[in-house]
Amino acid sequence: YLDALLLQVIDVLHPGRPNVSKAELKEKLSKMYEVKDTNAIFVLKFRTHFGGGKSTGFGLIYYSVENAKKCEPKYRLIRNGLDTKVEKSRKQMKERKNRAKKIRGVKKTKASDAAKAGKKK
Repeated sequence: YLDALLLQVIDVLHPGRPNVSKAELKEKLSKMYEVKDTNAIFVLKFRTHFGGGKSTGFGLIYYSVENAKKCEPKYRLIRNGLDTKVEKSRKQMKERKNRAKKIRGVKKTKASDAAKAGKKK
């Protein structure tokens, strides 16, 4: 989180509403902190308090989208539309796992790569 401009806890009051959308929160944060690109803002882990009317979560505001891409985990980038998920077939993943179970140590990655190369030819 070193490249984050701000890491903060966000309390949102929303009486009469069940929740506030993350897109709406991003817009509000971008206006409050004068951030040009809302893709550099990540809001996460929001929980609604018992009885409603208040939610608490975290906000990460990065200097730029490049810094966000460098620091954030891949699943968060996918959720925010900054990256795409690679679709793999279930069978391929299972075959690779079972090949790797037969080998120990550093050779595991080599075995799975060699198996991939062998199938392509």
